[in-house]
Amino acid sequence: MLRQMTRRCLCGILAAVLFAVTLFAATPPAITAWAKPDWPSDVAIEAEAGIAMDVDSGTVLIGQSIHVPYAPTSITKLLTALIVLENCELDETVVYSETAINSVEADSGNKLSLRAGDEISVEDALYALLLVSSNQSANALAEHVAGSISAFVDRMNEKLVELGCEESHFDNPSGLNGDTQYVTAYDMAIIACAAFQNEALLEISSAITWAFPPTIQFPDGQTIHNEHRLVYTTDETSPYYCPAAVAGKTGYLLKAGNTLVTYGEQDGRRVVSVILKGQSRQYFIDGKTLLEFGLNRFKNLEIADYEKNYMEGNDTITLGGTRYRPSDLVIESGRPLTLPNDAEFADAEFNLIEELPDGHPSAAVGLLRYIYNERKIGEVYLLTRASEVAVTEKETAIPEETAEAAPAAAPITESETAPTNPAPIAAIAITLVIIAAAAGAIYRITRRRRLEAEALARRRERRRQRLAESGDSEEFEQLLKERLEKKGKNR
Repeated sequence: MLRQMTRRCLCGILAAVLFAVTLFAATPPAITAWAKPDWPSDVAIEAEAGIAMDVDSGTVLIGQSIHVPYAPTSITKLLTALIVLENCELDETVVYSETAINSVEADSGNKLSLRAGDEISVEDALYALLLVSSNQSANALAEHVAGSISAFVDRMNEKLVELGCEESHFDNPSGLNGDTQYVTAYDMAIIACAAFQNEALLEISSAITWAFPPTIQFPDGQTIHNEHRLVYTTDETSPYYCPAAVAGKTGYLLKAGNTLVTYGEQDGRRVVSVILKGQSRQYFIDGKTLLEFGLNRFKNLEIADYEKNYMEGNDTITLGGTRYRPSDLVIESGRPLTLPNDAEFADAEFNLIEELPDGHPSAAVGLLRYIYNERKIGEVYLLTRASEVAVTEKETAIPEETAEAAPAAAPITESETAPTNPAPIAAIAITLVIIAAAAGAIYRITRRRRLEAEALARRRERRRQRLAESGDSEEFEQLLKERLEKKGKNR
């Protein structure tokens, strides 16, 4: 009688579990949270174009006309300085040639009264370049690095390709007028992020003053001052007071208006803001507005601290023809994603990308790219812990069909588990085994449906990105054509 009651009890539990499995499996797992907070956008500027970008994740925090080309003016010098620092030591000597002094526009000035024959260090020339925007120093540094100004310009445009900037082109190292010299806010933000991650460049650009060495015109030397108001203003009542602003670069041309790049730090986060075609004085306010918006309204989360996909469980994943267990893989450290302050890590979606970009870590086997409300917010590499732990398709001890279909626990028969005189403890043990097996089935069904849904989402995202990129490209080319035609008419 007890045995019959136990069997009826088990049958009842099993029926309930199977019903739950059927009910759960009938509904595909959702991969998108419906209650995501909106991406903040309640900020405005008066300049024609502007952007704020997170330095560490590359996330566009806010933007206006970010893919429209404009004349860059002297913010070009950030790229010039970056290339110089990547190719020179600070104590090397720069000689100012006749070409360096005279290859500037007639009304562009010579703030430091430099002369052909002046000799100063690379370091001093960079302070002149970034603090007071010396065009002659831009030319002299270009000749020092590449042998000629034109050869250096080739390096500038090669650097654009390396950084992934596809909407810009440079004609000279100073930012003065050029027939095909233009930059978008988006590309300039990428350049600025790269520039301010160079410690020497950041130190130079953040200086308030610098003791410039003796020159032919000034044998006793002279003191130069940073021209970026947000960086040097300490008066808390000033509209230019911005304690988060650390470094940056100003620019101006009559036709281009005012341009500005500002780098800021706050609570461990780093943000750059870019202003193009701004108005006198107001462009500093615009730069401050975007910088503070980017620093105050968002947060960064270390991906490795939160991401558990592919890191837990017993299921293998195949990447590039090789199968990996969770114990084989690790998330790259030091890579954050950026979210609105009121959003959570779970609100972000991700795509697993197997075709790795150039320059990826040697241990990388995949790239996780994170999306929030159709906006890229960060990415991180999936790495192998050690090359010898990877299990190939041929060598794996777990066949594909076995790994996918194996139950969570081997079936256990009644004769193997029940004692001669069954008792409630035996019934509980059998129930736990059945529930464990059912849970394993639920997990496998859920995982399969989740992976299918993610694959579909990735295909849709790639299609959407291709269409969006195609549209941006056409818009960009049209805007550029119109701008060049307009420039030709104004000559």
